[in-house]
Amino acid sequence: MPTIKFIDLGVKDYKETWDMQEELFAKVMDAKNDPAQADFGGYLLFVEHPHVYTLGKSGEDNNLLISDERLKQIDATYYHTNRGGDITYHGPGQIVGYPIFNLEKFGIGVREYINKLEDAIIQAVADYGIPTARLDGATGVWLDGNTPRARKICAIGVRVSRYVTMHGFALNINTNLDYFSYINPCGFQDKGVTSVAKETGNTQDFEKAKTIVKEKLIQTFDFSIE
Repeated sequence: MPTIKFIDLGVKDYKETWDMQEELFAKVMDAKNDPAQADFGGYLLFVEHPHVYTLGKSGEDNNLLISDERLKQIDATYYHTNRGGDITYHGPGQIVGYPIFNLEKFGIGVREYINKLEDAIIQAVADYGIPTARLDGATGVWLDGNTPRARKICAIGVRVSRYVTMHGFALNINTNLDYFSYINPCGFQDKGVTSVAKETGNTQDFEKAKTIVKEKLIQTFDFSIE
């Protein structure tokens, strides 16, 4: 069973967290050649970001629907990233998870890794009585996926290099969904977004939500916390 170092960063700037991911990625790569770290599977970061939009490598700038001036007015920043996927939003009330995993320690490939991320989030959201699933042809976790009411509750965008992962998922708990109106989320113009708070009608205990998500990730990937 791989061991993972879990770090809850609280609230942290997106670029500072990205730089930290790069540093930890290098450590995971170095550990591959260290027999003393044979069980070390990597890191799991949880973080809440101030308002920020991020664009993946395959994304289109025109999916950001507002000007630089408007970005400043809504107190948001914008970054091009090296993950997959299109544009998404991160902000307060959202659990952002960055697994920096050595997939070789888990014996899985990229597709199975993404499936397991989705499985863990589906199980976490089910604890709130919210039925979710995958959507054909799209990553992430959805409600009413193959209907006109399709709406995403968790976005997933990853980068994998030499079987080590970066970036990850963003689960809307108490998120201000108005910020999604300034983009075509994940490049979709015909699908909505939602949150646990919106679906349940109640603001949720954010720390409890983080505990639930962490437990589901541990169960789904079968690792221990160092």
